[in-house]
This record gives sequence, structure tokens and C-alpha cells, in this order.
Amino acid sequence: MTDNGVSPSGSTTLSDTSTWLPLDGLAPGFDANKAPHDTALSGREIVVLDGRGTRIAHRFTDHEVSWDYQPGAGDALAAHEGVDEYEAFLVDDGLYFVQFHHRERQEQAVSLVLDLRDGHALGIVSTILAEDGLPAGQTRVRHDVAPGSIEGILPQGTPPSPTSSMVGRRVVWDYSPEHAYEHIYLSEQWYTWQCLAGPEAGLADTDENTVWEIRPGINVFAWREKVIPCASVTIADHRNARAIRSHGVLFGLDESGLVPTHFTFGAHGRLVSLTVHPESFNFG
Repeated sequence: MTDNGVSPSGSTTLSDTSTWLPLDGLAPGFDANKAPHDTALSGREIVVLDGRGTRIAHRFTDHEVSWDYQPGAGDALAAHEGVDEYEAFLVDDGLYFVQFHHRERQEQAVSLVLDLRDGHALGIVSTILAEDGLPAGQTRVRHDVAPGSIEGILPQGTPPSPTSSMVGRRVVWDYSPEHAYEHIYLSEQWYTWQCLAGPEAGLADTDENTVWEIRPGINVFAWREKVIPCASVTIADHRNARAIRSHGVLFGLDESGLVPTHFTFGAHGRLVSLTVHPESFNFG
């Protein structure tokens, strides 16, 4: 190996991030294990209320959602509305994971968790940030998380909240017969991923993550990559360690670095190990 990171044969090393696959290059075949779109929300109006007093009404057809955003007293955003295509996935009894990419605001995408059984909601807005003026070390995509409730359903049980329950888990995820990754959940803020099979085989990195528990054993896991400008929001049912099921979305920029790319996927996972840290170490 030479000093510039190039092998004697001339091939680049895995650490040369300039050769890493762009987000749009990953999409073909990556969604093979995606669950079918669920149209159970069609014909319904679901209103989400959050702690700022903000009210967001969602009206669903089979494939489109019209939404009306009315900010509360603690919300600096202006009122706005729109219509977008969406996909919905059934996660558990009465629990849906909804994804849509704004037509008018291409730099934003929405992930919406709707618990129609317990009356809770969790909204995650993914935003692609302008590169100019971005602080050093900050990722190009930001996640804003807003817990809330569903109008007309009496909330019961524990509302969604940040959790450290993933810390120490090592899970292998199969996204398709050709795409496999492992995740090692290091802390409430960091996780390590490694591609085991597929076009990114051999690549690995440690990136920022955010984790919220929706129901016992069912978590929203969101991550933000620093090399490729993209982020993901997933929801996974970890209750059966041998048959974990996840649904998710990737959102970021294409190879040109100019065009937003948004696509959904699914994965089957299995727990391969669990690290138990000494009690003297506090992870939250």
C-alpha cells in the first residue's frame, strides 16, 4: 500500500470516500423486502396535535394525503397546506408508519407515526440543509422530532419518548437477497454500520442517530450520514429478536448533489449479539 492510500494495483481503498456510492445508486433492488403499501387510512381525516398547540389535519385517499398545518402559539412556522403522494405501512395493531416527500418543498420529507389504538403520534421532518454556511461537522440533513396526540382518541399508555434501549445491540439487516448490513448501537447518539453484502460491501462508518420508543419493543430509529448527504427514518419491531421487522425511508441528494432523492424500503433483522456495559458507565 502506498502513502496516498492506493494499492500497488491502482485500485482505491475502501477509505476513499470519494468513490462511495451515491444515494440514488443504492436504490435499484434495495427495496425488495419492503412491505406493501397499506390503504387502511384512505377516506379518513387524522388530526395531530403537538405540545406547541400546533394542529395538522391529514386527509387520506388511497395514494395521496392533503394536509393543513396550523401553527400553535409556540410554533414559529407560518400556516401552510399541500397535497403529496404517500406510502403507509402497518407496523402493529393500529400502528402505522406514513411517508411523504413534499412536492412544493423538495428539501423536506415527513415521516409520521400514527398510533390509532393508543392515541399517540410522532412526526419527524427530514430537511436537506444548504451547504453554504453549514457549521463544520454538521450533516447536510437534519431531523426535527415532534411528539403529539391524535384528536378524538383518548391517549393511553406511555407516549413516545427518547430511549436508550437499543444501546449494546448488534443486529444484521437483510434489505434484499443482495443487500445486507449490520448495525451496532453504541449510545443514544452514535451507531456503527457495515455493509456485509451488496454494492457497498466492505464500507463502514459511525454516524449520528436518534431513537424514540413508540410501544414497548417498537422503536423509531433515525440516522444522519456524514459522508453521503442522506438521512433515514425507520421503525422496527424488536420484540422477537430472531425476526425483527423494519420499515423505513432514505432521503438525501443524488450523485449531482443537487436533486433530492426519496425512497422507501423494508428489512428483516436478527439480533446477533448484545453487549452489556458495566453499571458504572451511564448511557442515559
